[in-house]
Amino acid sequence: QALEDQYSPSRWSPRLDRDTIIDAHLAVTAAGTERARASAQTLLHVPYGSGDGEKLDIYFPTDPSETFPVLVYIHGGYWQCLSKDDSGFAAPPLVSQGVAVVAVGYDTAPKGHMDAMVLQVRRSLVFLAERYPRIRGIYLCGHSAGAHLAAMVLSTDWTEFQVVPDIKGAVLVSGVYDLEPILHTYVNDALNMSREVAQRNSPMRHVTAAVPEACEVLVAVAQHDSPEFRRQSQEWSLGPILPALLSPQALRAAGWSVSLLDLAGVDHFDVIEKLSEDSYVLTQVLRRAVPR
Repeated sequence: QALEDQYSPSRWSPRLDRDTIIDAHLAVTAAGTERARASAQTLLHVPYGSGDGEKLDIYFPTDPSETFPVLVYIHGGYWQCLSKDDSGFAAPPLVSQGVAVVAVGYDTAPKGHMDAMVLQVRRSLVFLAERYPRIRGIYLCGHSAGAHLAAMVLSTDWTEFQVVPDIKGAVLVSGVYDLEPILHTYVNDALNMSREVAQRNSPMRHVTAAVPEACEVLVAVAQHDSPEFRRQSQEWSLGPILPALLSPQALRAAGWSVSLLDLAGVDHFDVIEKLSEDSYVLTQVLRRAVPR
């Protein structure tokens, strides 16, 4: 039961009770996406593959230059709910600054399984790199399960795809980087992961050594995330607090340029919802992270 509580983000918010916070989150992200679609030039439901869920929504910059950077947003929902159709809420503050925003769809569980979801997100980036040569650098942003998928992108061996997307940065928000604890919770009821699948898809176990031009990684966590979510962000990005236990898999230990941002006064849900606001600290960080 303790583990169930730790991996139930709705139990940890001081704002709203666990029965209403998820509905409130769905309403906020849907309304924000509707506003973004009304105010930006968009290309919706662009197929990057043949699967039902393999589609992108593209929000183009207000004043696109000859080339422009792209922020790729990967939604959360514990790999089993939400969609790209609720994922454009962060676009307005970025498109106004000359940045394109792409919301990625993937097949959520139970239809999708973990290996397939990871592969789909990787393939979406290959599609963008091939289809849009005007892109000047790809920046990843993922929330919760989406942060996990973005982290798996960072461990990709691109040789099998014969294309190397120009990933210059990643902002990973309130993510899960070790899937093994989830095997013992309600979350795995829909995912139906074996231990082997969980290990194969745990970023904590698959950090590659950084190359000289490796991207900048910002790992963000909410004050009111559960202690277990906060621990995972800490250990994956910087390594355990005790030097004697420093994991060779931790990003910093592998030579990556990584920083950890602890965001005060927010929970697992509004930590990402507030990206629709110009004045929000994480919005400002994103704007600085993506050079025009």
